[in-house]
Amino acid sequence: MTKNHETPAERRERLRQEELKRNPTGNLGDSFNRANSGSLADLTGSFGWKGFLVLIVLILIGLIVAYVMKGS
Repeated sequence: MTKNHETPAERRERLRQEELKRNPTGNLGDSFNRANSGSLADLTGSFGWKGFLVLIVLILIGLIVAYVMKGS
């Protein structure tokens, strides 16, 4: 659709995506705030694939540390 004929929802989504591209680290705090209300898509969407990979690695490290501490 052209910009003249887009629905309000499409316009909001387009503007949100443009903002994510312009300012990915500034949206990190917004994503955490949205995560409190249950929107996992917004949390992972602003990270990009590298940030999401770091999140997975941190979770795995936390699980390994918890497993090792439990065994001690």
